[in-house]
Amino acid sequence: MVLETFYQRQLDSVTISAEQASRFAKRIAGDFNPIHDADAKRFCVPGDLLFAIVLNEYGIQAHMDFKFEGMLGAGRTIVLPQRESAAIAICDKESGKVYLNVNSDGENRPYCPAVETLIRNYVAFSGQNFPYILVPLMERHGVMINPARPLVMYESMSLQLNQLNFTNPELSLANTELQVNGKRGDAFLHFHIHDQGELIGTGRKKMVLSGLRDFCADQMAAMEQAYLQRKEALPND
Repeated sequence: MVLETFYQRQLDSVTISAEQASRFAKRIAGDFNPIHDADAKRFCVPGDLLFAIVLNEYGIQAHMDFKFEGMLGAGRTIVLPQRESAAIAICDKESGKVYLNVNSDGENRPYCPAVETLIRNYVAFSGQNFPYILVPLMERHGVMINPARPLVMYESMSLQLNQLNFTNPELSLANTELQVNGKRGDAFLHFHIHDQGELIGTGRKKMVLSGLRDFCADQMAAMEQAYLQRKEALPND
């Protein structure tokens, strides 16, 4: 994976086209959410691509918190600031709107093949959230997203690494939570990071589910089938 093929770098800024972002979502993350289709009316750059760009440009640290503040549209230019403190804000070059806040501390390891492996494995894990993780979680709580307007937003993610001298990090789901408040749900996915059989860290991803309603097995099965058909229709390179 050459991350630079998924964005254009210009000095201290980055621009991501709809085609680049959509290709990353489908080819790298395995994420077939329609909001990442290049021609989608409400197109949004995948949060996982912003995560990957941050690690590519700044390296990885022992403790990292990512908070997504808004939806990044296609063709917007975002600034990559100089790291002068533990916090950086990825914002729009023209409007100043913040899309991502990153707080980190601890040892730093520059981007390298092992960090790329962590990125690949994380975004692949993240891209499989629907339907394989979220559907059983919603069913367990007796709720589901609106089939007519399914909305699941990636809100935040955190990493806690005990050491950075890893070579082949692998991710596995640890447990899941869903906090339901009326038509809104906060889903938390906790995961473990292992390297050569050793637990080297943990992480947590938070997503916001909107338009919740009573779980309907038939409607959910139809949503799953439609999603998987989109995935199967992806042409081979």
